[in-house]
Amino acid sequence: MAASGLPVIRTTDYSEDLVQIIYFKLPAEKAILPDIIFRRARHVISEIDRTRAAAQALPAGDLVKFGELMYQSHDSLRNDYEVSCKELDELVEYAREVEGVLGSRMTGGGFGGCTVTLVRSSAVEKLKANITSKYSNTPTFYLATPSEGAQLLEL
Repeated sequence: MAASGLPVIRTTDYSEDLVQIIYFKLPAEKAILPDIIFRRARHVISEIDRTRAAAQALPAGDLVKFGELMYQSHDSLRNDYEVSCKELDELVEYAREVEGVLGSRMTGGGFGGCTVTLVRSSAVEKLKANITSKYSNTPTFYLATPSEGAQLLEL
């Protein structure tokens, strides 16, 4: 849907690259864009910024910054892109309450589903207890340990 803002922006004689436009021009274009298009575009561009910041935070071992970016992403998905739901928002909010949780956000296609939460191993049981005691449904937890992810192996 964010791309539907391009025809409006193109009439202002800017580049066709929405990413480039947003960094410099979106705030000034708010008055001519429909609110929903403005918010969708703001989400897309801010998510790109967060992804770039995360790509710097992780190699530096800055998990606190990475967690903050996770929360910002969820807030943007909820407020600007409007793909979250009450249940996902509850899970993220209950995670925010627990000391030792660094970040949390919805994952998947939205409108229900899962959250991914970055939590110190010493706080896992406290997190599970907080969510279990407050969540409006019955939660399921899948614990995983971060790793370097997929990579090319020379055999």
